[in-house]
Amino acid sequence: MTVNSLADTIQLADGHRIPGFGFGTYLISDQDTMDTTIKTAWDQGYRLFDTAMLYRNEDLLGETLHRLAIPRQELFLTTKVAEEVQGYDQTLKAVEGSLKRLQLDYLDLLLIHWPVREHFFDTWRAFEKLKADGKVRSIGVSNYTAAHLDLLATKAKEMPVIDQVEYHPYLNQLALLDYNQAHNIVTEAWSPLGRRAVLGDAMIAKIGQHYNKSVAQVILRWELQHGILPIPKSQHADRIAENAQVFDFTLTEDEMSTIDLLNKYQRTGNEPEIVYETGKQY
Repeated sequence: MTVNSLADTIQLADGHRIPGFGFGTYLISDQDTMDTTIKTAWDQGYRLFDTAMLYRNEDLLGETLHRLAIPRQELFLTTKVAEEVQGYDQTLKAVEGSLKRLQLDYLDLLLIHWPVREHFFDTWRAFEKLKADGKVRSIGVSNYTAAHLDLLATKAKEMPVIDQVEYHPYLNQLALLDYNQAHNIVTEAWSPLGRRAVLGDAMIAKIGQHYNKSVAQVILRWELQHGILPIPKSQHADRIAENAQVFDFTLTEDEMSTIDLLNKYQRTGNEPEIVYETGKQY
């Protein structure tokens, strides 16, 4: 899997294609910011935009895309089903709500945001139904371990094509990456820059100096060369542009290994803020 520009796509196991580099919308909470940020990202060449029910901004993103009048076929839209609406019937209903808020007829990719024990198989069965009905083109998961995926395989008619997880140099999850690659599942990185926790790393900065690149650019390049699909987020035009300028250099094997060794098993993201009484995490 080689991604050489924002225009490049990756073939998923179901035959559909996904841009090999995306843009996250977490914490964008007002219409003006969404309008400005998405237009900036679009103008830079981003085509994959990622949101979630829990972000509470699907309606903002939908309105922005409507205002920009971007051709639907040029967009790749992802959203995620929240914990409190998992289960077969609830998931079907919740996704109808997402489609309405996003002003879409279909989703390019739908993910289970976090695994929930009580609804583990029923939610996935709803995903398979949504895909069969044409409401969703591709289905995947988020924050699933190899154990979750092995369990899902015992009853799933088709397996996820994406596993979106926290992934950055301080939490590199190489074993999960190897598992996903062996099972033809694309690993997508949320928090690919470690929510800024990694940006002060002196070793990565030294590598960046060699290429005249920032720490963020080196990290994103490291992820791309590992076959990971990063979805960085920013509300600053200069950083949105900088994050996209990672296709004009290549890290050496030694540099890749050096960054691999920085792993601290350090999670910078939080698990769901709410633990639901009838929907505890699996």
